[in-house]
Amino acid sequence: MKRYVCNVYGYVCDPEIGDSDSDIPAGTAFEDLHSDWSCPVYGAAKD
Repeated sequence: MKRYVCNVYGYVCDPEIGDSDSDIPAGTAFEDLHSDWSCPVYGAAKD
């Protein structure tokens, strides 16, 4: 699975780890995150 990096803050979204703070379980692909997901640190939009 690909990791994605917030181009504003540098937060790394790693699907293998997930994000417990945002209730995203490990194994969830970035493409499968809800459309209004945003960087949990900076708040930058998914796209």
